[in-house]
Amino acid sequence: MKISSPVFLSFLVASAHGATYTISDIVAGPKFFDFFEFQTIPDPVHGRVNYVDRTTALKQNLTFAGDANSIVRADFKTVLNPKGPGRNSVRIRSKKTYMTHVAVFDVHHMPQGCGTWPAIREMNVSQWPNGGGLVDMLEGVNDQTPNVVTLHTNEGCTMPASRDQTGISRQNNCNRLINNNAGCGVESPTTKSYGPPFNSNGGGWYIVERASTYIKIFFWPRDSTSVPDDVRNGSISINTDMWGTPIAFFPDTSCNMTQQFSNHNIVIGLSLCGDWAGGLSFGESGCPGNCVDFVNNNPGAFTDAYFDFASIRIYQSRFKRNVIETNS
Repeated sequence: MKISSPVFLSFLVASAHGATYTISDIVAGPKFFDFFEFQTIPDPVHGRVNYVDRTTALKQNLTFAGDANSIVRADFKTVLNPKGPGRNSVRIRSKKTYMTHVAVFDVHHMPQGCGTWPAIREMNVSQWPNGGGLVDMLEGVNDQTPNVVTLHTNEGCTMPASRDQTGISRQNNCNRLINNNAGCGVESPTTKSYGPPFNSNGGGWYIVERASTYIKIFFWPRDSTSVPDDVRNGSISINTDMWGTPIAFFPDTSCNMTQQFSNHNIVIGLSLCGDWAGGLSFGESGCPGNCVDFVNNNPGAFTDAYFDFASIRIYQSRFKRNVIETNS
C-alpha cells in the first residue's frame, strides 16, 4: 500500500483468535511524527545529549517524514561548548499505549558510530523505573554487535534457563534492582541485527509480540529468505504462529506478566555516551579518548547516527482502529 496523502480512519473491529492479529495503526508517510510526542527531558541514562522539541528537530533537520522513510537523528554539524548542553538529539514516545499487541518495526538504518546508544523499546513512561516493566527490543552501544533483547522488571520475574528461542540467554533474572539493571537479556544469533552490519544489509524487521502469558521478539535481516509474507508485505492481518521460533522468548513460567508489565508506550531515542556507551564500553569498542570529549569535538562522527524507518505497524486482537492510509 502506497503511503501518500494520509488520513486517519477509526472503526471497531471484531476480536481475533489465537495468534492472529489485525492492524490497528500504520505509522508511515508525512504524518509519521503525529503518532508521537517529543520528550524534552533530561536523559534518563545521563548521556551527552539534549533532547529537543518537534519544532527544533524539524528546523535542524533532526527529523524528516516522507512517503518512503522517516528519519530520527542527532546533530552532526555543531562543535559543542564543554560547559553547555549536550549534542541535540531526539527522543519520542507514542501518544497511545498498548497491552496485548504485535508491533512491527521496518527499519532501513539505525544509528551507528562511537558514542552512540540507540534504542527502540516499550515501557510505561509515567511509571518507569518504579514499575510497568520495560522491553528493549533494539538497544546497543558503540557498534557492538549483535543486538541484545532485554526485559527489565521489578523483583520476582525470572526466565527458565532453557526455552524455545534462537538467541543466547545472557542471564535469567529480569529484576532491575540487581546486576546494575542488566535485566534478562537474549543475544541475537546474527551480527546483522545491529550497527554497521545491520545498516550495510539494508536493515530489517524487528517485531515484539506481547501476550498475557509471554513476550516474543522476532528479527529478520533484509536479505533473509525466511521473512513471513505477512511481515514483508505489511498485511492487514498476521498470524504469529506461522513465523517459527523467535530470537527471544520470555514465558510467564516464573514471571507474572500481567503484574510486571503495564500498558506501554513505544519509545525511540538516541543517546550519546551516558552510563553504558560512555563507560568501559567506549574504549573496549576501539573508540578514541574520552566519550564526552569525542561527542563535543567531532560532529562529523555522527553523520550516520540516525534511524530510518520505513514504517511501524501495530496489530491487536480487539481495538479501535486508527490507521494512517492513503487517498489514492
